[in-house]
Amino acid sequence: MSLKLAIVGGGSTYTPELIDGFARLRDRLPIGELVLIDPAAERLELIGGLARRIFAKQGHPGTITTTQDLDAGVADADAVLLQLRIGGQAARGEDETWPLECGCVGQETTGAGGLAKALRTVPVVLDIAEKVRRANPAAWIVDFTNPVGIVTRALLDAGHKAVGLCNVAIGFQRKFAAHLEVAPELIRLDHVGLNHLTWERGVTLLDAPGAAGGREVLPELLAGFGPQIAADLQLPLPAIQRLGVVPSYYLRYFYQHDEVVEELREKGSRAGQVAAIERELLTMYADPTLDAKPELLGKRGGAFYSEAAVQLLAALLGTGGVAHDVQVVNTRNDGILPFLPDEAVIEVPAEVGAGGVKALPQRPVEPLYRGLIAAVTAYEELALEAALKGGRDRVEAALLAHPLVGQLDLAEQLTDRLLAHNGQYLDWA
Repeated sequence: MSLKLAIVGGGSTYTPELIDGFARLRDRLPIGELVLIDPAAERLELIGGLARRIFAKQGHPGTITTTQDLDAGVADADAVLLQLRIGGQAARGEDETWPLECGCVGQETTGAGGLAKALRTVPVVLDIAEKVRRANPAAWIVDFTNPVGIVTRALLDAGHKAVGLCNVAIGFQRKFAAHLEVAPELIRLDHVGLNHLTWERGVTLLDAPGAAGGREVLPELLAGFGPQIAADLQLPLPAIQRLGVVPSYYLRYFYQHDEVVEELREKGSRAGQVAAIERELLTMYADPTLDAKPELLGKRGGAFYSEAAVQLLAALLGTGGVAHDVQVVNTRNDGILPFLPDEAVIEVPAEVGAGGVKALPQRPVEPLYRGLIAAVTAYEELALEAALKGGRDRVEAALLAHPLVGQLDLAEQLTDRLLAHNGQYLDWA
């Protein structure tokens, strides 16, 4: 079996991380042709050249092509990966700056900045998905594009064969495995919530990969490695110990909002740091002797994405050697969390196979987490409506619903700034 994959946004400086994973794990995911699609021709050729050198060095037999033509690139693809950033790092920089003027966190996926990114992104992704569907209705669409929960719901609501993927869960799995000095495949997470709003309520150490049962080791991890875990999350260790769970690091924007705002005002946005890293990476990628992903790429973010992508694609396309696999993905709720609508998109372990994706049953979610999950789900529903239909009132309603906003004057001020900074991307503004 030889697969054709396409990456929309293939000119991203992050793409070599995926290429490296595809090359290393080619036995699980036999790629015959990989197409990198991007409107930025110069960047695309740089990334394409490095990608071919990585494949060649690691002895991968697949071919890598580049194109600016989306229709040609996705034709006959078995799966299409989406990794877009509409407006680039410049728009991200604005998303992370203007909310601070109102005393709100400036972040590309959380709060007002996340809403701006959703408004810019959803229409473009849906247009791409329609072209994928026309080219091959059986193709899977795997969304890495943030905000993953909102974008994945937009795709599913439009009837596309889609699933969302984030690296938070696999990151925890790898770190917990390293702490315990075991293989990552022996760690199973009780991971629940929404994209970028999740908690590890349990960690099971399995006797063998895929085995039933196992031993709960979360208390052991917190007792033995609490300071390291707290440092990774930038959250106080006593708070984590009191909760008895490991929150996603994105929960810091909720649990320490005002402190984070002051830090961002003092240190500046993450976008500026990433832009500097990208400039250096592009210079490195232009070196014709470079044939491996550079160490600097690790500072770009997205650790373990390639491993997560290979696992997911292998299961969906039936090349993983097993009939199905359990993986943490973004997919329909369909009654799994009974306090949410069925059509909501949640991030939980799911059974993934050639037949599709089905979220696995979850034990009842504690009120401390359930309330926040429900509130952010309501915001995401309103955010999607604003992205699809436009209108100032819809934008303001979404902001008013967000737990980090929730005040009339603040929602109005943020709406003014969002529209002022994003008018060029919104047809209706």
